[in-house]
Amino acid sequence: MFYETSTNAHGLPHDPFKAIVTPRPIGWISAMSAKGEVNLSPYSFFNAVSERPPMVAFSSAGKKDALTFIEETGEFVCNLATYDLREKMNLTSAVLPRGENEMKHAGLEPAPSRLVKPPRVAESPAALECKWLQTVPLIPLGGGEPSYYLVIGQVVGIHIDDRYIVNGLVDTAAMRPIARSGYRDYFVATPETKFSITRPGS
Repeated sequence: MFYETSTNAHGLPHDPFKAIVTPRPIGWISAMSAKGEVNLSPYSFFNAVSERPPMVAFSSAGKKDALTFIEETGEFVCNLATYDLREKMNLTSAVLPRGENEMKHAGLEPAPSRLVKPPRVAESPAALECKWLQTVPLIPLGGGEPSYYLVIGQVVGIHIDDRYIVNGLVDTAAMRPIARSGYRDYFVATPETKFSITRPGS
């Protein structure tokens, strides 16, 4: 099949776009407002975008609390969402009144960060402390008001649970991180599905 996205006339019961660009890492973003309010939200349009210096980016549909808080204070944390935390991660996607703490709503414990003010999720095996660099409005072809905003941050500190450092390497699969697909679907990384390939010439 083929369809043009301008009309989205694919004839399927649901838009297949997000089922094709998959699996997508989940940016479980904790942020704090200038008043000290805490927000924790999962974003499936998320990834690392630079290594030196390390940078990450996530895309927000509209100016939600996380985006607003980050622009107020210039800081945020990306917490690793794992299979064991999947239900609590899902609870943090609930639409709550501004200022209501999703971390508390989901029964998660905050842990202090080292270099930024927003707390990290204590139960998460890894977290990236970030300083906000810029927000880029994603303006569509033909112009018009953006529906999404890309938030870019530089990673200034990294937390890793020592249990997942094996022979000097991070055992990512043992953490069982989850990733988003289309519809209501997710994927999970496991040691059984991990494989290695050596690049030509390396």
